[in-house]
Amino acid sequence: MKILLLEDDTALANILTDYLEDEYDVIQTYSVKKAFLLSEEQKFDLYIFDINVPDGDGISLLKELRSFNDATPTIFITAFRDTKYLKAAFESGANDFIKKPFDLEELSQRIENIKRQFGLDSLINIEEKTIFDTKRHSIETPEKTYSMTHKESDFLHYLYKNRSRVLSSDELLQNIWEFDEMPSDDAVRTVVKNLRKYIGKEHILNIRGEGYKFE
Repeated sequence: MKILLLEDDTALANILTDYLEDEYDVIQTYSVKKAFLLSEEQKFDLYIFDINVPDGDGISLLKELRSFNDATPTIFITAFRDTKYLKAAFESGANDFIKKPFDLEELSQRIENIKRQFGLDSLINIEEKTIFDTKRHSIETPEKTYSMTHKESDFLHYLYKNRSRVLSSDELLQNIWEFDEMPSDDAVRTVVKNLRKYIGKEHILNIRGEGYKFE
């Protein structure tokens, strides 16, 4: 699991990075501009953003990321006590909020909750006896184990993480493929066709005129 941490307090940033790196891959920055560039260059499973940093604020950053169909789950950390910031954070698309000072175990539990909500553990139960292994890029059924390409695995994982929403082809293209390798809509249809062979048509619905939804 890969985390982008935006925190301008050097001491806290070092503490959080050291703590989280025991279990996760962590990229840390002090800058909103750098965080935005990193989000374009790399794919992250979780954002942890401070609200107030010298060159901007995490809330505005998340609003911009969400406008580009970046649905990466996000936890805000802040020293602000005013509830208006809590409201603004959730309105920007945040998934959780934690106030400083906080215990590291509390942050850990909030991350675990995000992992459960968004299927960020390596093994995901598609059905009772159908297991999706996101690390091995495989689907294990009672009859057979299927090996997937990395793109197929990333595609299925993205569908699962966003299973509460209908995902357009544009969003899928933007979040699964790199900018310099952006294919046509045919690539989306091809991956969907292949995935349905592994897990069945009933799990990937085609919502006419809108896109696809994991069921």
